[in-house]
Amino acid sequence: MKNYRVMNKSGLTIDESTVNAFIASLNGEVVRAGDSAYEKARTVWNGMIDKYPSMIVYCAVEQDVVHAVQFADSNDLLAAVRSGGHNVAGNSVCDNGVVIDLSRMKHIEVDAAARTVRVQAGLTLGELDAGTHPAGLATPLGIVSKTGLAGLTIGGGIGWLMRKYGLTCDNLLSARVVTADARVVIARAEENADLFWGIRGGGGNFGIVTEFTFALHPVKDVLGGSIFFPADRGREILLFFRDYIASVPDELGLMLAFMKESPPFMHKHLQGPPMIAVHACYTGPFGRGEEILKPLRTFGQAISDTIRVMPYIDLQSMLDSGAPSGLQNYWKSSYLDSFSDPVIEAILSHVSEMPSPLSQVHIQHLGGAVGRVAENSTAFSNRSSLCVVNIVTKWIDQSDSEINIQWTRDLAAVLKPFASGEYVNFMGDEGQEGALNAYSRENYARLVMLKNKFDPHNFFSLNQNIRPLH
Repeated sequence: MKNYRVMNKSGLTIDESTVNAFIASLNGEVVRAGDSAYEKARTVWNGMIDKYPSMIVYCAVEQDVVHAVQFADSNDLLAAVRSGGHNVAGNSVCDNGVVIDLSRMKHIEVDAAARTVRVQAGLTLGELDAGTHPAGLATPLGIVSKTGLAGLTIGGGIGWLMRKYGLTCDNLLSARVVTADARVVIARAEENADLFWGIRGGGGNFGIVTEFTFALHPVKDVLGGSIFFPADRGREILLFFRDYIASVPDELGLMLAFMKESPPFMHKHLQGPPMIAVHACYTGPFGRGEEILKPLRTFGQAISDTIRVMPYIDLQSMLDSGAPSGLQNYWKSSYLDSFSDPVIEAILSHVSEMPSPLSQVHIQHLGGAVGRVAENSTAFSNRSSLCVVNIVTKWIDQSDSEINIQWTRDLAAVLKPFASGEYVNFMGDEGQEGALNAYSRENYARLVMLKNKFDPHNFFSLNQNIRPLH
């Protein structure tokens, strides 16, 4: 388990003078096995992941990333890339190799006049929002503020603003990328356009993004919050939800969530009854928003309705308490082109058997600006889907792993006949099949060509991997 030596993929020890020379070349910090900070440094958000890298390289500047890639490549070391460490598959840490960590690279520069923001890859979503919110601006992000910006972006970026302004990756204007051969290149529409295409949805297969430039949009306050219903009205609510989303405008982002246990703020005891929540974010005129949300808010007798005008930054952290670090996590997802009666029955038949009170099943409404981008305009696929079902399974005790993992797989299996693919950011360790399920056939073939060009030896292998052809 604990091996203080640095070993390559073949199990050979790297000479200590070579390791020390590398460490001396850095502006940042290196934590090695045996150091007092090692246990904390090797830990990631998903408590299920328990890996022991030889060293964690906390990069301070872009050149540290370059040196880390050179060191790992020249010494045949397995390399993991970490920014937020929020990846459910645990790809941001590895056994025996090196973790290239960008979490301390947090520079942010807002150009309010141009409505752009330039950021380093170590930011979380909440940190980016904190930088843009005072100017009344935002770029579309995910729904948990502690998530790392880099991983979210290169996997796509699904969240509250996507129907109005597109995915996170749709708002990417340019990026600085350290490639497998340790070059720093600019990826944008006018320069390295093929790489720019690939990092918008293709994950970390082609390099390490050290800096992003995003478009910003006028978002300050929103009409948002949650409406909670008793879970025994599940079929009625799902049928209503299906009809309701058929006509809502792009300004309204919605997510329906099945919860085995209601959130702590709704009850005085540790456990509350199962519930269904509909989370909403409306970014248009509030008067019009009230009219649009009225059918949802007056549908039957809700247990609680927290929808109000609030700062967008508050809405962005609204669900953070449901995503604490350290829990066991195993997730799957399914893009659905329709919300048919058999889909509804499949979901209902399984959510009632949810084994962990911490788990949830999310149904996020897509469409709008997401679907108006051509399928082959970015690597991100399944743009025409109506919604994505994310099975967010969480539990505490490792002894409960088998029952929770099997339940997740069972629900994913009954949805598979209706599914058009999976969301790459919500995949676990799926092996080669994972990448095949995340992309359209045309996009996958193009990603393989891109992998052959930028990473022919598969240096960046710890991801939903696009394998190069030889």
